[in-house]
Formats: sequence, C-alpha cells, structure tokens
Amino acid sequence: MQKFVSNSPKSTETVAKNFASTLVGGEVIAFKGGLGMGKTCFVRGLAEGLGFKGVVNSPTFAIVNEYLGGRLNLYHFDMYRIESWEDLYSISFFDYLNMGGVLAIEWSENIELALEDNTIFVEIKKISDDEREIIIYD
Repeated sequence: MQKFVSNSPKSTETVAKNFASTLVGGEVIAFKGGLGMGKTCFVRGLAEGLGFKGVVNSPTFAIVNEYLGGRLNLYHFDMYRIESWEDLYSISFFDYLNMGGVLAIEWSENIELALEDNTIFVEIKKISDDEREIIIYD
C-alpha cells in the first residue's frame, strides 16, 4: 500500500505519472472515490506517464476511451451506468482484459464481482476542498 497527499490536480497527475512507470501491461486499476475526487485527473497522469500525448477526458458518455500509442495502451472505463454482466459483455470489457494494456476503471464498485484478485485499487478521499488522500493498494 502506498499513500500520498495531493494538494492540486497537477500533484495528483504527478503521483499517477510516477505510478505509471511501474506498470508492465495487463494491470487493472480500479478507482474508488466519489464524484469530483480526481479519478479522471489521476488517469490523465497515468496516460502521460505511459507516453500518451493527446487529450484525456472522462469516458462518462462513451463508457470507454482508448489512449493508444504510448509505451502501453490505456483503456479508461466509466462503469457508472453498468448494471449487469450483459452490460459488461456488450462493451467488450472482457476482451480488453486480454489486450495487454492497462485498464483504468472509474466507478469500479459497480463491477466488483467481475474484477480479478490481482486488481490494483486506487482510493481517493477528500481531505479538504484542495487536498486529496490517494491510497494505492497494489
């Protein structure tokens, strides 16, 4: 377990960018934390740390955004509206598990039964309006 305190979005991105250097491919990173905690900000740092040069946005309406062309491909999921195994199959979630990239999953609480034992959890907690505690369970 690793703990960090972030006092800005840039600080959260830096924590994630450094964490990205430890990834080898095939990891599933499941986020826990409410709305506005900085989950997408963390993914932005992951993407940068993996060498992706483009824009990183929340996949709220797309359900999955693919960030390709870095050291490892990054697949960013928003599971907020996912309610069943059928939903997971319809978005090809299980296919992504076998693609060798990194999966970053927001609202992972909705698919906990589908997550494998070696899933890395990132919990982001609000300390104050500007500060977050980031806990990585790896």
